[in-house]
Order: sequence, then structure tokens, then C-alpha cells
Amino acid sequence: MIDLFSAEGMATLSFLGVVGLTFIGALIAVGARNIFHNVLGLALALFGVAGLFVYLNSPFVAMMEILIYVGAICIAICFAIMLSEPLYLPKPPRNPLKLLGAGVASGLIFAMLGLLMKKTTWVPAAERSTDWSITTLGHFLLTKYALIFEVISLVLLVAMLGAIVTARDGRGS
Repeated sequence: MIDLFSAEGMATLSFLGVVGLTFIGALIAVGARNIFHNVLGLALALFGVAGLFVYLNSPFVAMMEILIYVGAICIAICFAIMLSEPLYLPKPPRNPLKLLGAGVASGLIFAMLGLLMKKTTWVPAAERSTDWSITTLGHFLLTKYALIFEVISLVLLVAMLGAIVTARDGRGS
């Protein structure tokens, strides 16, 4: 039994809080009927994912998660919402077949990820350097994290293009 007032108990409680924040944000992002609330739920879920990166001893990736995903992509989505059709117009009814297909697909993905987690041999994280100088960060950006930043820039570009396309469709042009 873990003592809740010990350091380990507090760490466990805060980890469960971060996981709960991520799940609540994801549920809001998927289940809310108002698209603006969906974006706020997405931002909440991304904050939770950044917290998970902190627990994985990756504070730099956590900060990039907040800066890029919460700061840039969620703001781009908010701009797309503001430039698209008004929210007060009646929403079309949801197709139950699409809901069923989405539920089955997400269940399959969840099962596959669970199986992947079960089959993975987990090893403890290596000790990280405490040197966070500009030289070290530049070295990591050009070597170890180069692929991550390329993928992030690609996601940001797709988000901006999606915002522009959504905004143009909402104006009827």
C-alpha cells in the first residue's frame, strides 16, 4: 500500500491526475457537439500528453508539445473555426453507421496498441545530461531529434493548409 502523503504517493497521485486530464480532454475532444469545445478538449488532452512526456523524463519534448501542438495547431484550428460557417446554424444529425465504424476502428487501434505494449520489452530510461546549453540543444536538434522536428513541421504545415481549406469552404467560395 502506498502512503499518499509520501513523495512516492504524491508522484503517483500527480501521474494519475495527468492521465485523467489526458483522458478527459480526449473525451471532450471526441464527444462534444460544439466544435469549439472539441478544440478546447484537444488542447486539454495535449497538455496531458505533455505532462506524460515530463514523466518520461523528456521535458524538452514536453515543452515542444505545448508550444507546437497546443500553441500553434490549436490556435490554427480556432482560426479555422472563426473563419468557417457560424456555430448557431443547425447541425446535421450524426450517421449511426459512421459512429459504429469509428467505434470499431478506435477499438481495433486500442487493442493493437495494448497488444503492442504487452509484447514490448521495456527498459529503464538512460541517464540524461544536465547540460541544456544552446550548443547542446542545437546538436540534439540536428542529430537525435531531427526526425521529430521534421515530423512536427510537417504536421504544422498540414494544419495550416487544413485551416485555409476549411476557411475557404466556410465562406462558400
